[in-house]
Amino acid sequence: MISREAIVRADKAHVWHPYTAMGRYVVDAAPLVLERAEGSYLVDVDGRRYLDANASWWVAVLGHGHPRLVEALRRQAERMPHVALAGITHEPAALLAAELAAVAPPGLGRVFFSDDGSTAVEAAMKMALHYRHLRGERRRRFVALDGAFHGETLGCTSLGGVELFRRPFADMVVECVHAPSPGSGEDSGGARALEAMIELVEAEGESIAAVVVEPLVQGASGMRVYPASYLAELARTCRAHDVLWIADEVFTGYGRTGTMWACERAGVSPDLLCTAKGFSGGMLPMAATLVSERVFAPFLEGDATFHYGHSYCGNPLGAAVAREVLAVFREERVLDAIQPRCRAIAEAFERFRGLPGVVRTRSLGMIGALDLTEGSGYLGTVGWRVYEEARRRGAWLRPLGDTVYVTPPLTISSDELDELLAIVEASVRAIAS
Repeated sequence: MISREAIVRADKAHVWHPYTAMGRYVVDAAPLVLERAEGSYLVDVDGRRYLDANASWWVAVLGHGHPRLVEALRRQAERMPHVALAGITHEPAALLAAELAAVAPPGLGRVFFSDDGSTAVEAAMKMALHYRHLRGERRRRFVALDGAFHGETLGCTSLGGVELFRRPFADMVVECVHAPSPGSGEDSGGARALEAMIELVEAEGESIAAVVVEPLVQGASGMRVYPASYLAELARTCRAHDVLWIADEVFTGYGRTGTMWACERAGVSPDLLCTAKGFSGGMLPMAATLVSERVFAPFLEGDATFHYGHSYCGNPLGAAVAREVLAVFREERVLDAIQPRCRAIAEAFERFRGLPGVVRTRSLGMIGALDLTEGSGYLGTVGWRVYEEARRRGAWLRPLGDTVYVTPPLTISSDELDELLAIVEASVRAIAS
């Protein structure tokens, strides 16, 4: 087997890493060099095991290498790895769409496939704009929240409310108005943010194509949690003013908030819903945009065509695995099984509120987060000290600046979760000593 040193040498000579200051990385980094991943663990080339505290950027909802997903991938690979979906259909894509519609929030019966969260949101944006065009309307603007993150494509960058990510491309994006975040620390309960959003939609609704939100949790901006009542009132306001609303459930869907979809907690259905990450269980790039009949109806008239798609749209491998993910959720009763672990995370992060150096904590479902400073944002450095401590103790705990959080696989065992939460506590205590 190739040595750790040879792997790192090739990596530093050729790989451009995401969200990484490459100048410092090439000179100073001692990266984790992984050999395999299994269950809740990452295993390096020396055989050391690390609990995967964020499910590898939130995708491995059923853990790494779930045997049913591996077998589904193997079976499909032997039959038909890939065909185009334009004018062609096949069992994995057709049945996945039907099964996804069956578990979606009510009214979302049409499914458009793509390959990751960014493209799922990009497709939703284009659908909203095309819908307006087919209706002869000039509604071209979008509304998103301060601190929003919806992906990496240029359209999604337009929606971004994390200025650090948006700034280099600010003069190249579509028009987006950013409304106050209901999850900001200064707005307990989101009342002021809701008032501002309602005023915006009421005053400018005739120019707005769609409002785009991450339901209940703004992930990349620091796990900002906000109440379901905000989402319910947003849905009511958008409907009253004929403004589409798009739920970006790329992170929050598939059990992360304790229910299949975060929208369920508010009892609302969006006009469009985007899903990825856990959608294929972390096995393959695969995503979907779910659409209501209201939005789909104009595309059934005459020769109306949504001129958009990807080479791997509806890829049979991804579709077969995504079907098996849904089967595991059904047959292994995943959403019921996680409830004790949701409570354990909530209790732990409530307790962490008393740790030295902790400014605030919060939790929702299988998410727990704490802030170590006030307002330092994504570039904060204190969280990275916790990361180093956790790595020494056997956990991969990549922070969001000075926000330290856990979003483990939904299938993490109670003992593994207890160990992970103990590592978080010990690591936070260590940097305060």
